[in-house]
Amino acid sequence: MIDFERPNMTVQIPVYQPYLRGNEKKYVMDCMDSTWISSKGEYIDRFEAGFSELTGVKHAICVSNGSVALHLALHCLGVGKGDEVLVPSFTYVASVNAILMSGATPVFVESDPENWLMDIADVARKLTPRTKAIMPVHLYGFTCDMEKMAQFAKSNGLKIVEDAAEATGVRVNGHHVGRFADVSTFSFFGNKTLTCGEGGMIITNDDDLAENLRITKNQGMSTTRRYWHDRFGVNYRMTNIQAAIGVAQLEQLETISREKKRVYDRYRRNLVDLPLGWQVQNSDEFQSDYWLVSFLLSDEAMREKVMKHLEENGIETRPVCICAHQLPYLETAGVSFPVAQDIASRGMSVPSYPDLSDEEIDHICAHISASIGGI
Repeated sequence: MIDFERPNMTVQIPVYQPYLRGNEKKYVMDCMDSTWISSKGEYIDRFEAGFSELTGVKHAICVSNGSVALHLALHCLGVGKGDEVLVPSFTYVASVNAILMSGATPVFVESDPENWLMDIADVARKLTPRTKAIMPVHLYGFTCDMEKMAQFAKSNGLKIVEDAAEATGVRVNGHHVGRFADVSTFSFFGNKTLTCGEGGMIITNDDDLAENLRITKNQGMSTTRRYWHDRFGVNYRMTNIQAAIGVAQLEQLETISREKKRVYDRYRRNLVDLPLGWQVQNSDEFQSDYWLVSFLLSDEAMREKVMKHLEENGIETRPVCICAHQLPYLETAGVSFPVAQDIASRGMSVPSYPDLSDEEIDHICAHISASIGGI
């Protein structure tokens, strides 16, 4: 039962916290004891090999975070000044910033009203002679139709940079996301399903591209001649300590994914009678990591009301992403994306971490129901 008299202005149930129940501390201390704490060490190799095995993709390259993974991928594909990259407006801004960092122009695309992801029909409408690449983004653990996206890209001579920052552990037809793109990227920030605190990964089946990615992320230094730099490079390296945490997380990924599904399913059962809009995946063979449990309220005012009520009762929430085309430095006059804007105005995310107990979920759902009901 909810105690509506309880004075509470502090967060008691956060939106997310990492699941650190395995060998994280042991492996980090191993790094400390060995003194291999920077960008070389056995855990870098182990993490890359483990992630390659997880995704079924030949090459996995560790980087310092998910945002630089996108920039490095675009750069090594030759995307730059004069090029256009198609990207959903409804996305976390890192997707768009990576395009700007490459020197290319982001061209915004509408969202699908059911899965909230890039609308393939609008992708076709936005195609121009300057289009060099498509950047589909998997949001909240749901995935774009990558088979259709890959077919469209191939028929139009385009590259695909797949932003899978929020989709570690997600499978479609038994295959992990990231297999249908020229290059795919992942984030391991502290609130991701698999975390290194900070970190990212790039995967590809292209041998030449993989070599370019590895050299470029290491200041462009040759792999055969020390301090010989034969191309522009950057320092986007992951540390051995970050990779050590990643290895421990990979060992627990099956458990983490199972617990996150439990959390999602309980929310859906508890909230089934409320007028909420949920993401709908098109494929029957879809297996999500349910990164953040998110839904749409009836309107923006109702969302703010529900979020305020939960905050006052110690439950952290967050709104979904603001559309990129509405941000001050990206705003484009006369551009409108009604579906994306509607989702952005009404969507919210609730606590979704693996350790969330059934009792806590029931407590959160009771407050959601109460706030919608007018209490």
